[in-house]
Amino acid sequence: MPVLPRHALPFAPSGATVGLFGGSFDPAHEGHVHVTQHALRRLQLDQIWWLVSPQNPLKQSGPAPLDARLMQARSLMRHPRVQVTPVEAQLGTRYTADTLRALLHLYPGRRFVWIMGADNLAGFHRWDNWRLIMESLPIAVVARPGQQLRALSSVAARRYMRARIPERSAPHLSVARAPAWCFLTCPMRDISSSGLRAKGVWQGADT
Repeated sequence: MPVLPRHALPFAPSGATVGLFGGSFDPAHEGHVHVTQHALRRLQLDQIWWLVSPQNPLKQSGPAPLDARLMQARSLMRHPRVQVTPVEAQLGTRYTADTLRALLHLYPGRRFVWIMGADNLAGFHRWDNWRLIMESLPIAVVARPGQQLRALSSVAARRYMRARIPERSAPHLSVARAPAWCFLTCPMRDISSSGLRAKGVWQGADT
């Protein structure tokens, strides 16, 4: 693990509850903002950190340059309790499990919740060390258009069926002992990064 100056990393006071929302954000869009605002409120978190990844190990082609994605994400996500960060690039981690292991080591006394869309839960069993992730911290799964059935019948959902907590208990997810996960329903926005790229809306790769 690289030795980083403390000021280079996101700040969270001791005892804070922090949501970790990871992804390529290629590009970030209003759907990401919507999920973030919903999670802040429903999970009663102190902060959410966007973890803008250098690249997605499950995708063949690389995303737009990291600096371009960070700049675009920061221009879109403006909230005093949300930080857009290049933590994975700073830590030199490639896989989510390694990133989480490093953050849990660097931030003792904080409570983290992993936030992901229902589409990610559907394929979660293909992530590196996915069981370790599930058993390291609570997970909030946010509904995505057309993904609920696939998500809730996925390998991960079935494997950890008994660890699912009811949606009404979402405010207590951050203090739940892992494995623990909650499926959050909310008004959905049918927008995706891949759709924006296909329409030519995002020119970050040429920046």
